Amino acid sequence: MYKKIVLIALLFLGLQSCSPTKNIAEGELLYTGAKVTIEGQMTKKEKKALTALLSPLIRPIPNQKFLGSYPKLSIYNWAGIPKKEKGIRHWMRTKAGEAPVLGSRLDPEYNRLVLQNFLENNGYFNAKTKVDTLIKGKTIQAIYTISPSKAFKIKNVFFPNDSSELSKAIQSTAKRSLLKIGAIYTLETIKEERIRIDERIKEKGFYYFSPEYLKIQVDTTIGDATVDLIIKVKDEAPSKAKSIYKINNIVVHTNYSVGKDTLITTQIAPPNYKDFNIIDPDSLFKPIIFDRSLFFKKEEVYNRSNQNLSLNRLVNLGTFKMVRNEFKPSLKEGNYLDAYYYLSPNEKKSLRFELLAKSNSANYQGTELNANWSHRNTFRGAELLTVSVFGGFEIQVSGQNKGFNVYRVGSEANLIWPRMIAPIRFKMTDRFTPTTKATIGYEYQERQQLYTLQTFKALFGYNWKENARREHTLNLGEVIFARPRNVTQLYLDEIENNPSLKKVIERQLIFGPTYSFTYSNTAQKRKKNTLYYKGTIDVSAALTGIIAGANIDKKDTLKIFSVPFSQYIKLENEFRHYLKIRKESQLASRIIVGTALPFGNSKEMPFIKQFFIGGTNSIRAFRARSIGPGSSIDPALNTEGFLADQSGDIKIELNTEFRTTLFSFVKGAAFIDAGNIWLLNENKDKPGAKFSKNFMKEMAVGAGLGLRFDFNFLVLRTDFAFPLRKPYLPEGKRWVIDQINLGNGAWRKENLIFNLAIGYPF
Repeated sequence: MYKKIVLIALLFLGLQSCSPTKNIAEGELLYTGAKVTIEGQMTKKEKKALTALLSPLIRPIPNQKFLGSYPKLSIYNWAGIPKKEKGIRHWMRTKAGEAPVLGSRLDPEYNRLVLQNFLENNGYFNAKTKVDTLIKGKTIQAIYTISPSKAFKIKNVFFPNDSSELSKAIQSTAKRSLLKIGAIYTLETIKEERIRIDERIKEKGFYYFSPEYLKIQVDTTIGDATVDLIIKVKDEAPSKAKSIYKINNIVVHTNYSVGKDTLITTQIAPPNYKDFNIIDPDSLFKPIIFDRSLFFKKEEVYNRSNQNLSLNRLVNLGTFKMVRNEFKPSLKEGNYLDAYYYLSPNEKKSLRFELLAKSNSANYQGTELNANWSHRNTFRGAELLTVSVFGGFEIQVSGQNKGFNVYRVGSEANLIWPRMIAPIRFKMTDRFTPTTKATIGYEYQERQQLYTLQTFKALFGYNWKENARREHTLNLGEVIFARPRNVTQLYLDEIENNPSLKKVIERQLIFGPTYSFTYSNTAQKRKKNTLYYKGTIDVSAALTGIIAGANIDKKDTLKIFSVPFSQYIKLENEFRHYLKIRKESQLASRIIVGTALPFGNSKEMPFIKQFFIGGTNSIRAFRARSIGPGSSIDPALNTEGFLADQSGDIKIELNTEFRTTLFSFVKGAAFIDAGNIWLLNENKDKPGAKFSKNFMKEMAVGAGLGLRFDFNFLVLRTDFAFPLRKPYLPEGKRWVIDQINLGNGAWRKENLIFNLAIGYPF
């Protein structure tokens, strides 16, 4: 280890000693960068901010510098000229190294004009710029001196005030103007204001208007470093740009073929469904889907929002591979437009095969083969019917349960309607298409050496969005019936040692509604702070149990078709926060809090609905699902025996991870995870498992380092982690930081956990 450190240090010192100008040709100079000096009456903070804006504009960009040296340039020089276009020398020179940036590429006067132009475009109308160069040995540096004077601010903004419809429309947008009194003048804001006005008046029927028809005059003569801005419509703007247009004909071509059909915009027949002329000779679609998707009505004033909403709805139906929209002047007298929609349907039926790589929190990795058959526009209402058959296997590549592999096969059918099918009308945004979904499925799973499990499921529910960030899923009815079979003697022997395992092989019937709400703004990549939240409520047999008077404490468990039904309420909340530190670095954090309460017909939660913790997507320093509940411990932990999944009724988990790009597609991470699960009630077989006020003393804590190989289509993740706190140890001895010994083989075998997974943990 020490030899490697010394070798790296010697290599670094060797690169340091290489002169960066060693291979610079005679008459050439190495360009070392530019210095921007701000003069005048500005605070230190203002000067620093202005320098940060000006410096990136200067060209060329000099060689990368680190601790006073040029490491990439030194590598380039050290590699020499390779004899062939491959090998280590070629890689060092072209990939790891960096060619010298020569002074001959520097154009000081051009850069000065760029800086001058930038200053004037950002309110510094009286700015003065100077440039000089400093030659030292075989290097050259550019020095730019800026005297910005005082930045001009906006004093007044004047909108058109004549009586024309266009002027009135422009005047009505003034309230939300980007041109704020007292703000520093910037050309970019002027451009954005023109675009904003155009977008707003497009909502009022001015279809042919454009930002280019607006001019904003700047009056700098009023003194005191202030300007007046006067917004005007250019004289050369055509008359049609100043007119309000209404919708006349709405024509829908339902089976348009690209390259075969021409865009027909004449000989329009009268409407054949409400306000629409639907050209569908083969009766491919029910007309009602266009009534739900198209927001324009005859004689209505054109507005861009309705245009975009219509296109979004048609695209989101998933039935058309191409959606094209055109507006043409109508033959009707007056200012009218005809709207044309050219739709090219997808193939009605398709068969797709998928080979998937799988990874789960229990350290199981594997593959799954899916065969998916799709039938679009099933009932001529843009419905989507999918039937899938799948099969796969999962093996545990790390952890204690090697050899207890999982094999699974099954089938699932889904029917999705692009609307809400309900006896009552739901009021929701027009921007997103709500869906109704019905599902039925079956899965056969073999847990090798333990048991097999047959699972039947069915659901009926809705999904809709408030906006791009808020999404709701409501399943009115979800039914799950699990039936374990072929229980092995090995598993029965394990039950003798751990009676709680018996509930895993009990038949389970679960039915009831579920609801989840998701909020996410993580798609906004420019934001420094982004959030993700998902809250879920799962209720089983609440109404049935109340009507039937289910009370397991007073009488036997009630059954449906000879199977006891589960009665519970389960709540789970997941919150994530992403902090962008630099362009290629972020701090990702997650909190999970969940609780489940069995009642009525159940004393315990069904096993498949309990909480688990530990593993590749959870607390990575502990073996999969091996933590808890509470301070209890499975006797099989860290042995060669079968380690059962530990489950609980309450879950608290905290994770934080620093992520950064190391180079190219390789990213690194350092993380800390903490958490545990607990039971709501005492369990004589698991002392210390019940949740109490001392729960913080029973939190497991782990830390580690990892690499992520981002291949765009796949992220392969490797994490090495070790525990810092073990909740199952006696109080006072749970922190084990002082026992960390990476050089000890026995310690590594017991504590160092390798996680191989696909995708990020959160």
